[in-house]
Amino acid sequence: MAIASSTNPIQRLSPRAQRINELLTTGVAHHQNGRLAEADLLYKKVRKTEPNNVVAIMLSGVLTFQLGQFELSLNLLSRAISLKPDYAMALYNRGNVLTEIKRFDEAMADYDKAISLKPDYAEALNNRGNVLTEIKRFDEAMADYDKAISLNPDYAEALYNRGNVLTEIKQFDEAMADYDKAISLKPDYAEAINNRGNVFKEIKRFDEAMADYDKAISLKPDYVEAINNRGNVFKEIKRFDEAMADYDKAISLKPDYAEAHWNKSLQLLLRGEFASGWELYEWRWKRTQLSSPIREFEQPLWLGKEDLHGKTILLHWEQGLGDTIQFSRYVQEVANLGCKTILEVQKHLFELMKGIEGVDELIPNGADLPPFDFYCPLMSLPLALGTTLETIPSPISYIKSTDDKLAKWSDRLRPKSKPRVGIVWSGSSVHKNDHNRSIALEQILGAVPEGYHLVSLQKEVRENDLDVLEQSKQIQHFGAELDDFTDTAALCELMDVIVSVDTSVAHLAGAMGKPVNLLLPYDPDFRWLLNRGDSPWYPSITLFRQGPERLWEPVLMEINASLQNYV
Repeated sequence: MAIASSTNPIQRLSPRAQRINELLTTGVAHHQNGRLAEADLLYKKVRKTEPNNVVAIMLSGVLTFQLGQFELSLNLLSRAISLKPDYAMALYNRGNVLTEIKRFDEAMADYDKAISLKPDYAEALNNRGNVLTEIKRFDEAMADYDKAISLNPDYAEALYNRGNVLTEIKQFDEAMADYDKAISLKPDYAEAINNRGNVFKEIKRFDEAMADYDKAISLKPDYVEAINNRGNVFKEIKRFDEAMADYDKAISLKPDYAEAHWNKSLQLLLRGEFASGWELYEWRWKRTQLSSPIREFEQPLWLGKEDLHGKTILLHWEQGLGDTIQFSRYVQEVANLGCKTILEVQKHLFELMKGIEGVDELIPNGADLPPFDFYCPLMSLPLALGTTLETIPSPISYIKSTDDKLAKWSDRLRPKSKPRVGIVWSGSSVHKNDHNRSIALEQILGAVPEGYHLVSLQKEVRENDLDVLEQSKQIQHFGAELDDFTDTAALCELMDVIVSVDTSVAHLAGAMGKPVNLLLPYDPDFRWLLNRGDSPWYPSITLFRQGPERLWEPVLMEINASLQNYV
């Protein structure tokens, strides 16, 4: 008996199925070409005919996401997944929506499931890497980007994203290589060109950074991030008018662009233009990368307009320890307005700040706050009090050490047979400008002439300085014995002179009225102003600045000469 077999493996679609297929195919073509309204009509037509068509539902979810309709997009994609739980593409796209609205845990779960269903899903690996980058899990993000690139070596977006992580962890050569390859694959990749410019800026190759920003802006004339970044290069090389023009241009294109307002404020303050600078400095609260988030209180913010007489105001810390030390000088100015002052400071500073004048109640961060009528962040006080360059409150000394700590550290130090110089050569490695301000211990040791007893005033020592510290017989270092800033303050008090890079210890010594030789990079923090060797904030500090060559050796030679004169 003969056996019949079909020679046509293609099964004919029904006319209805053919029509649905045509609608979806045409809709996708419109979608890919940016004709979203036409695509939307076709997807809706399919969904009206077949309410449970998961492809149409998923595509509508993607389209509404692109239109910024995030809740509707989530609903559509969730419906598609409920109809087809193993629909990897719908899981991937829902992960994209959840990432956009910063629901990172849920986004991660969707990417995880999509990748488990489709292990070679390079796009899902890349986007999971983006979530891991957002939450600072850089090693895991790198692993995802590596896998995505191994699956697709020409995946420009994954190369760009890996370059961003490498930049974040300061592996600049590797980051540059990723950006270069991404740009070779997509010569009009403005974002990659801009970010390569950021790497050039970090490694001080300013001409190449400028060229990349120019190219990115030529590709996208409204690219406010690149315009702002170019302004930062102009500022760093002290072409201030051009920097200001770029900040203003970025703001004109995007009036709510906090980074440009913030950078403009820093330049104004650096130049001593306080009236406009402090006002723009308030934009710091709208930045995405501020070291301390804005505080939410029921009570109103005080910026100098309301009468405080008979009221209670909370003055709270923000940003770094040095900032709290510097701006706590304003507490007495506020108290003079006839109010009760509550000062909230970081726990590390609580014991140190007990002697600040004008403070009615001192609170460590994390403790319950007493009742108050108004609040003001410490670094908003110059604005609230109308500070100009000429009216900076600059008492010679407003922080003091305690007798018990002075006695303790007098015993711990070697008997005094020659002048003592306290040294600070590095700050926190996570500080955004640390690579410009910190130096090697060996360098600062070479700046101190014979005739001094050297004392380390810093608690932490970096690994690359440990050998020098252990081998040096001329320096006393106490490290973990420094429990808090009251110990550091006592050591500062016992020094004859202090040599420091720009860290919180320099602020502490300045607030105590101790002589400080402060090393500053060519592009200094705004508070040190420009082209002057003194500081209106701290009368006892002398500033030693890098020249345009950005080398420390000439600065250290000046300090050496200064210390020789001191001896």
